[in-house]
Amino acid sequence: MNATDPKTDLHFYLQSARDALVWKLEGLSEYDARRPLTPTGTNILGLVKHAAGVELGYLGDTFGRPSGEPLPWVEDGAEPNADMWATADESREFIVDLYRRAWAHADATIDALPLDTVGRVPWWPSGRDEVTLHHAVVRVIADTHRHAGHADIVRELVDGAVGMNKGNTSIPPGDSAWWENHRSRLERVAKEADRSA
Repeated sequence: MNATDPKTDLHFYLQSARDALVWKLEGLSEYDARRPLTPTGTNILGLVKHAAGVELGYLGDTFGRPSGEPLPWVEDGAEPNADMWATADESREFIVDLYRRAWAHADATIDALPLDTVGRVPWWPSGRDEVTLHHAVVRVIADTHRHAGHADIVRELVDGAVGMNKGNTSIPPGDSAWWENHRSRLERVAKEADRSA
């Protein structure tokens, strides 16, 4: 990584978030990829679908560079939250391929324009809709890392798998007994703190 080139730095962190998010799907059944595991329905494939739309919007449409990708789930009249889950007709391959096309389109925008280029976010209120490319890229990086974190938690709930990527679990080593003891200890501490509050 070349620390003197801001675009290189931004791209590195954006790509690491993209890779982490897609990796969370690896080895999952169709059911587990789509399975809602929070009260609001958070699921891994839906997070990938959402991230694709975010990139195409903020790093495409905002800068007058529409991708031409049809995204019916973000059009006027679409069902609320339709970008956060995949229908039975939207295969995992379709969603992941869409996301990879979104990466390529976003990367082309980043490569083509100076970071101080001003764009207009179509879904922001008029008069408060201007944003620089630099701001948009940072926003997309933050959003993608946030959703990669969501995917990490959902994946842990599905089968216990955790980490940023295959080579980096980001957690201390421990077998299942160690983790159960650790979790039990945290539960005891939480109850103790609650009683003394």
